[in-house]
Amino acid sequence: MKKHFVESLIAFCLTLVAASLSSNAYGQSSKSVKNKTLIFFFDGLRPDYITAGLMPNLYAFKQKASVGTHHHSVFPTVTRVNSASYATGSYPSTHGILGNSIYFPAVNKSKAIGTTYEELIKVQQTESNQLLTAVSLGEVLQSAGEKMMVFSSGTTGQAFLQNHKVGNGAIINPELILPESLKSQVLAEIGQVPQKGDNYFAKHKWVIDALIKYGLKHNGPLVSAAWLSDPDGSAHKYGIGSDQAVSALSFVDQQFGRVLDSLQARDLSSKFNIIISTDHGFVTQKGKQNLTDFLIGKGLKSGKESDDVVIAEGAFYVKDHNEENIRKIVAALHQENWVGAVFTKPKTKASMKGWIDGTLSFDAVHYNHPKRSGDILVASNWNDDANDKGYAGTDFTTGVAGHGGSSPYEINIALMVWGPDFKSGYKDVLPTSNIDITPTVLGLYSLPVPTQMDGRIMTEFLKKTKKEVGKSRKETVVTEVKYPWGSYKLSLDMSILGQYRYFNYSKVERSR
Repeated sequence: MKKHFVESLIAFCLTLVAASLSSNAYGQSSKSVKNKTLIFFFDGLRPDYITAGLMPNLYAFKQKASVGTHHHSVFPTVTRVNSASYATGSYPSTHGILGNSIYFPAVNKSKAIGTTYEELIKVQQTESNQLLTAVSLGEVLQSAGEKMMVFSSGTTGQAFLQNHKVGNGAIINPELILPESLKSQVLAEIGQVPQKGDNYFAKHKWVIDALIKYGLKHNGPLVSAAWLSDPDGSAHKYGIGSDQAVSALSFVDQQFGRVLDSLQARDLSSKFNIIISTDHGFVTQKGKQNLTDFLIGKGLKSGKESDDVVIAEGAFYVKDHNEENIRKIVAALHQENWVGAVFTKPKTKASMKGWIDGTLSFDAVHYNHPKRSGDILVASNWNDDANDKGYAGTDFTTGVAGHGGSSPYEINIALMVWGPDFKSGYKDVLPTSNIDITPTVLGLYSLPVPTQMDGRIMTEFLKKTKKEVGKSRKETVVTEVKYPWGSYKLSLDMSILGQYRYFNYSKVERSR
C-alpha cells in the first residue's frame, strides 16, 4: 500500500509539471489572472432547511446559483469521513478514514479512538506518517505553487483533515491554529478565541472574522475552505427544527451573509467561485439499543473493552477475522428490527454482494480499504416518520437526532455553485458527491486530477465545458437470506454515470 501510494504521488507530480505547460478546456488558462475559490460547508445542513424564512441569505444565493439536485454525502455519513473525502476527492476505501470513531490497534488494541487532532497525530505516527492514503487538495495546490487555508468552527479533527499537510497554507480553528507560528498573529488580529462558556455561536463569528481577514482578499489563498459546525451541534442536542436549531440556522446564515457582503464591498464578487455543501443530512433518532451492549448480551463479545470484537461506530473488527464469529454476529444483527443494512467484505473481487448471504459488500459503498476496514459494517434501520416539527426521517440509533446511516435523509444533501467560472441558474440532475468537489476545483485551474482520486470534475457546471457529460441510470442490488425466524432482505439503490457509481440509500425488509 505504501509503495503504491508513493508511486502514485510521483506519477502525479510528473503530470503536474506537464500540465503547468498547458491549459485545460475545463478551467482557466494558466496565463490568466486566477479567480479564487471558496468552499463553504454548513455542518448537518438538510436541504429542507434552506428556506426564505430559516436561511434568507443562503436561500437568496440558491436562486441565482447552479444547483445539484442529486448530490451525495459519503457513507458512513459522518463528519470526518466527509471532510477527508472532499479534501482528497476520494472515498474511504481510498483515503482510509472510516468514521468519526476509528480503530488502529497500534494506537489502542482493545478499543476505538476518536478523531481529534491529537488522536489523528497518534495515528499518523503509527502509520509511517501516512494519515491519509490519498493525495489531498492542499498538497496538489502546494505542488502548483498555490495554497489553501481552512477556517473551521468545528472539531480539530475535521479542520485538520481538510488540509492535513498544511504546507504553505493554514488551518484556523478555535482550538487549533496551524502552523503554530501563525497563532500569535491570528489572536492579535482577530481577537482571543471565545470561551466555551460564552455565547455558543460566538465561535462561528470568530472563524468568519478570520476568513474575511485572511481569505477574502485579492492576494489571499487560491482556495479558502470555511466550515461552520452548526446546525449540526444544535440539532444533535435539541432535535431537528427545535428552537435552538432554528436559532443556529439563523446565526450561521448571518455569517454567510457577512461573507457575501465582504466580497461585494471589496469588489471581489466577480473574482470568487463559491461551492456550498455539507457533510451529511440529519434524522430523528429513536433507538434504545447500543451495539456493544447488544453483542455482550448475546454472548458475542466478552466485555466493553475486550478485543475479541472491537466496535468503531458501526464497524466491527473481529479478532483474527474469525469467520465463525463473523457469521454469528451477522445472523444476530439480521434478526433485530432496529438494525438496517449489513455489509461485509466482497464475495468475489469487486462484487456488490458480501461474502455472507444477506450482506452487501464494502465495495458497494466504497468502504473496502485494503488495510483499515474491519469485518462488518452496519447501519441503523430507518423509516420516513416525521418528528414533532414535521421533518421526515427517523432511525433507530440512540440519541435525539443525528446521522451516520444509509437513509436518503442523511445521504441526499445540498450542492450550490456560483461564480465567474460556473454557469448561473443551472439545475443539475446528474449524480454528484462530495468527492467531486476537489476534482472540480482542480479543473477550474487546469490542474491535473491525480489518477487515484475517485471523484470527477463536475463539468456540467462549468461555463467552458465543451461536451455533454452523458446520462445517468439507476441500479438496484438485492440480497436476501432465510432463517428459522423468517427472512432478511437488503436492497441498495445507486446511480451510475459512466464509470462513477453513487450510493443513494439502502433499505431493509424482514418477514417473520
